[in-house]
Amino acid sequence: MNINDMEIVLSIMKKAGYSEVVENPESAEIIFINTCAIRDNAEQKVWQRLNYFWFLKRHWKSNVSIGRSESLHPPKVVVLGCMAERLKDRLLDSDKMVDVVCGPDAYRDLPRLLEEVDYGQKGINTLLSLEETYADICPVRISKNSVTAFVSIMRGCNNMCSFCIVPFTRGRERSRPVDSIVREVGELSKEGVKEVMLLGQNVNSYNDASVIENTEKTGDDWRLSEGFSSLCKVKKMGLRFSDLLHRLSMEFPEMRFRYTSPHPKDFPDELLYLMRERHNICKSIHLPAQTGSTTVLERMRRGYTREAYLDLVEKIRRIIPDVGISSDFICGFCGETEEEHGDTLSLIKAVGYDMAYMFAYSMREKTHAHRNYVDDVLDGIKQRRLTELIDAFRNSTGRCYDSQLGSIQLVLVEGPNKRAPDTELIGKTDRGHRVTFTNIPVPNHVDDDDHDEDGKRSPRVGDYVEVRILKSTRASLFGEALAITRLSLFYRTVGDEVDACASRN
Repeated sequence: MNINDMEIVLSIMKKAGYSEVVENPESAEIIFINTCAIRDNAEQKVWQRLNYFWFLKRHWKSNVSIGRSESLHPPKVVVLGCMAERLKDRLLDSDKMVDVVCGPDAYRDLPRLLEEVDYGQKGINTLLSLEETYADICPVRISKNSVTAFVSIMRGCNNMCSFCIVPFTRGRERSRPVDSIVREVGELSKEGVKEVMLLGQNVNSYNDASVIENTEKTGDDWRLSEGFSSLCKVKKMGLRFSDLLHRLSMEFPEMRFRYTSPHPKDFPDELLYLMRERHNICKSIHLPAQTGSTTVLERMRRGYTREAYLDLVEKIRRIIPDVGISSDFICGFCGETEEEHGDTLSLIKAVGYDMAYMFAYSMREKTHAHRNYVDDVLDGIKQRRLTELIDAFRNSTGRCYDSQLGSIQLVLVEGPNKRAPDTELIGKTDRGHRVTFTNIPVPNHVDDDDHDEDGKRSPRVGDYVEVRILKSTRASLFGEALAITRLSLFYRTVGDEVDACASRN
């Protein structure tokens, strides 16, 4: 999300006349630092960076004199994002460390806020919006040569999980119109982008009610995953996430689509069947569990039980047999017992995730947990439990990678392997697994004249390459390149050879 937000900010600044992006902060006249407030560790890193930027401001003249800085004016420091909204007063009072504080819904106001600084004022706007989606802004891509891109489709979150500060820093959910998303993806396609990650704080609760004329569809028609509930009720039902994916996958058949971060409650059957049917919707689902204990889930206000979550996993794998599943976990939440922690360990082993993001709980102000619970699990216990979660994940994830041995996978080449940049390429499979292979000439099945007399050429960044998997680790795969192909062609010819990692020992 922060990368996409920064691309929106760059577009706004470019329109205001700021045309050049410099390589390093020492030569910048405006330094943006985009922040996250979900965990305390992320905030501490921001404070460390701010201390360095404060040093650059204080010593600007001497830096210019010795050639360390090439800027014409001392830098202005701008804090963006969630931390800006949460700690606005503290940031502006921090010994002139920060000039502008701008929340995630106020980026359009940045040029004005920077002008206020020129007149000796502090620039601040952290107002949250019920409507802002930046749908009319074409983001300036940070990585021009990348074959992957991020597209934000909705902002905010209505879930109100007791541990999470996002609803208080990003506001309520609001979705971009489908047409604006299709236009942005169309522009990315023209630029050569081959894979788009659709973004949202609760991406699969996407609900575009802007073009719905039939008022008979109310929130009562909104179907959740079986066995799941929500504290927030939908008032008016529009085009849902499956409708958006249907249109994108049909209009851009040679482009892959991924999405993050979803909530398990918003996986109705039509979304799962659509993912199974469309070759360009990646068979990879992020399914944040947070914990494996029903009692902790209740304290977290997640809206489901352990049993409902496992039933959803079983349904997903029944409908999409070759799906890869990843998750988020928090250990040491308020009041968590050893038995409840054990439930999380057993869930990790039972599901067998391709990837998992695991963190020790850190209390955030304003949240339901901050108002109602006590952060009573000692740090040492949290760290021990976190280590146990990581070990449980590592011991179970190998099955997913090992199951790919001997299969033929379609790999989108993203660049050279940093460990062997002259001889190897690296990319991702449909399920998101990293695959490394030796870069040698292979048959070119794409309809172009870019090949030698034998019809071969070496794969390049942006190519879809058929790769036979020869070796597996717990975090990556290694294979041999067989041919350069197209996304649709691969699934017509060798789709049946793409093995599943659906069965679990």
